[in-house]
Amino acid sequence: MSASFRDCARIVARLQQAVLRLERDAELLDVRPLAGREWYELLVRKLLPQLRDDAFLVVAVVGGTNIGKSVVFNHIAGTKASATSPLASGTKHPVCLVPPGFSDRHDLATIFQGFCIEEWTRSEAALEEHAEHRLFWQTNAAMPENLLVLDTPDIDSDAPVNWERADHVRRAADVLIAVLTQQKYNDAAVKRFFRQAAEEDKAVVVLFNQCELPEDEAYWPLWLATFCNETGIEPELVYVAPSDRQAAEANRLPFYERPTAGLGRLGAPFPLREGAGGGSSASPLEAISSNESETRPSPNPSLRGRGVAGHGIGQRTADCGLRTADDERRDLAEDLSRLHFAEIKLRTLRGSLRYLLDPESGVPGYLREVDEASGRFRRALELLADDRLARVDRWPPVPHGVLVQSIRQWWGARRAGFAATIHGTYNALGRGLAWPFRAVARQFQGEQRPPMEVYREREWSAILETVEKAYDHLTHMSEYKNEVLARRLKEVLGGRSRVELLERLKAAHAEVELERELERLVVTEMESFQRDSPKFYAFLKRLDQAAAVARPATSVVLFIVGFGPAGNAAAQLVTDSAIQAVVHLAGDVTGGTVAAAVGDTALSGTAASGLGYVEAKFRRLQETYTLRRVEWLLQMLDEHLWGTLLADLRAGALLSEGEANRQVAELLAELERQLAAP
Repeated sequence: MSASFRDCARIVARLQQAVLRLERDAELLDVRPLAGREWYELLVRKLLPQLRDDAFLVVAVVGGTNIGKSVVFNHIAGTKASATSPLASGTKHPVCLVPPGFSDRHDLATIFQGFCIEEWTRSEAALEEHAEHRLFWQTNAAMPENLLVLDTPDIDSDAPVNWERADHVRRAADVLIAVLTQQKYNDAAVKRFFRQAAEEDKAVVVLFNQCELPEDEAYWPLWLATFCNETGIEPELVYVAPSDRQAAEANRLPFYERPTAGLGRLGAPFPLREGAGGGSSASPLEAISSNESETRPSPNPSLRGRGVAGHGIGQRTADCGLRTADDERRDLAEDLSRLHFAEIKLRTLRGSLRYLLDPESGVPGYLREVDEASGRFRRALELLADDRLARVDRWPPVPHGVLVQSIRQWWGARRAGFAATIHGTYNALGRGLAWPFRAVARQFQGEQRPPMEVYREREWSAILETVEKAYDHLTHMSEYKNEVLARRLKEVLGGRSRVELLERLKAAHAEVELERELERLVVTEMESFQRDSPKFYAFLKRLDQAAAVARPATSVVLFIVGFGPAGNAAAQLVTDSAIQAVVHLAGDVTGGTVAAAVGDTALSGTAASGLGYVEAKFRRLQETYTLRRVEWLLQMLDEHLWGTLLADLRAGALLSEGEANRQVAELLAELERQLAAP
């Protein structure tokens, strides 16, 4: 087998894998599946099974109802391999003759995809009605090792099941023996079948059966002209056979060849059989019009001057090779055994490959469908990009006292020695002495709720407001005139989605450990401060140690001036009030992006000093905590509200530029180059 043949086999195998990957990727685009597309059926049923080094030919005997297909098949087999019937619609299932040992080397189910393969045991099995597509096979010692011959059901049947079987047979066959009669050569269903065969560049042998010889010798060229003009078929060989039921039943029917050399649609003369037509490159149809001076009346004047598959044909029949019943009989099996296997195989597969590359009905058409569907997803994504899926206008800041306490705990855990002892002692003493004052405050101001409990309620209010705005906005977007977006938003907004979402959010929010999250954030940020600003951290450590030395005297002074044992609490209140005055936070959330701003000026006039640096760090902690809480809400909305909406739209929008799409296009270009090579 030629290198070109092997290269095509390699490309086609890769192409099938690539289009399957593309189909999986394109599933969300709602593009029609590959199965059922003509080019894909050719790919998996014809090209993949038969693009192999050990080439063989599949020859199918095909035609309309009750024209003797099984008779022709039996003559090729040399035995009554297929049952014949004088009644119409005899054969219901294909029967295949295979050479000895062929089934051991090849998978018949792969060659004849779409059929359930059964070994032949009785000739009547092919005549029985059954909804399942069956193909019966039997070994025939007379068959050449690289030839398979099929008897087939009628291609003009009224039963749709027979149309499907005929399509399966046509795709698998390399050579079609078109059995025609005076009644069937112009049948619409027959012509439709062979028109498709011509598009696939099938090699066709025409056999006119049930002819009245020698009378019909003047007519078959005209029947052939009509058949070829209507279908585009260019026959490689032409036979005629007489109407003789007795001889047909006895497997003694004579077949007479009408010499021809095929002129395939690829352009160059293509002799199908060694020695066919005596080496002449002109077909009998060309000979018909070669001498206009010698004519005899045509049985059908309306056929005058019509062309056959690109060749002129007139009324004259003197040089068309008319024969009589005394001609030498041809052995169909012998003629088929002399076929040029490699050339026909390559030609047949080239026809299928060209169909694969057809801009409209082939793989390029499928790529165009994917690109158009991907464009619809891209436009839907652009609409969403112009809008805000969710907007958080107000998100509560974490209570400053809680944040300060977390920072103190982190700092206190890193004190050691004298500083740890002094600060620990006085902090404990302060808490003990301060409880009466706190009790008095509760008596006059009422019981104060824990700050993080209040914060949790404020967070939930912000969540409810965000969800409400999101649903209103999605409802508005669902009315856009974009089919992809409208359909998917309708799914998002349908049924109990809002109630179920709020229930999930409520349960998830209740499980969040807000204080623990804040502690983890403080640890992360303060360790970063310790690592990134070691000198400033050491400076604060020295200040802390100095404060430990001065703390006893400071406590005495505070007691004298009136702060008393509540000095620590008062100092904290002063600190918290100052921070409260300088910290402002606004969070704006748009499509998952958080933009946090704290104003255009510094926190305080001490921004250039060490105190300003500490204040900036404090503010960053607040901002980061708010950011994390907002991101938590966005993640919950991604998971429980729009789900895979955004991911699907992005994936669909990028599909036309994806790896699978690119690989299919590259393989098609490579296949084009391979077929264009001499």
